[in-house]
Amino acid sequence: QVQLVESGGGLVQAGGSLRLSCAASGRTFRAYAVGWFRLAPGKEREFVAVISGSGRTTNYADSVKGRFTISRDNAEDTVYLQMNSLKPEDTGVYYCAAALFGLGPTSVGEYHYWGQGTQVTVSS
Repeated sequence: QVQLVESGGGLVQAGGSLRLSCAASGRTFRAYAVGWFRLAPGKEREFVAVISGSGRTTNYADSVKGRFTISRDNAEDTVYLQMNSLKPEDTGVYYCAAALFGLGPTSVGEYHYWGQGTQVTVSS
C-alpha cells in the first residue's frame, strides 16, 4: 500500500509559477513510477507528466512540454512538479499517482494509488 499526499496548489496569475509536491508513505517508493494528472471542469482526467522510479525517465503531455518539470527525491519519498509560465487552461485539480509497472505510464488505468488532489487556479 502507498499513500500519496499532494500539496502546493493555489491561485496564481497567468505567467506565474507553482511547485506541487507529492509526498509518499508506505511501501518502497522508488519501485513506483509517479505521474501527475489534472482534472478540469467538464473534462476527463488527463495525463500531465510522469517520472520513472529511478528518476532517469520522464515524459510530458504536449500541452506542458517546456513549461513543466517533474522530478523526484527518493531519499525524501517525494515527487515534484515545477510549473512555469502557467496559463488559465492549466487550471484544475492536480493528482499524483503511483504505478508499480512501467517506466512511464500515461493512462489513468495503469496507476494503482492516487492522492486526494490539490487545486490549481490560474487567473487571466
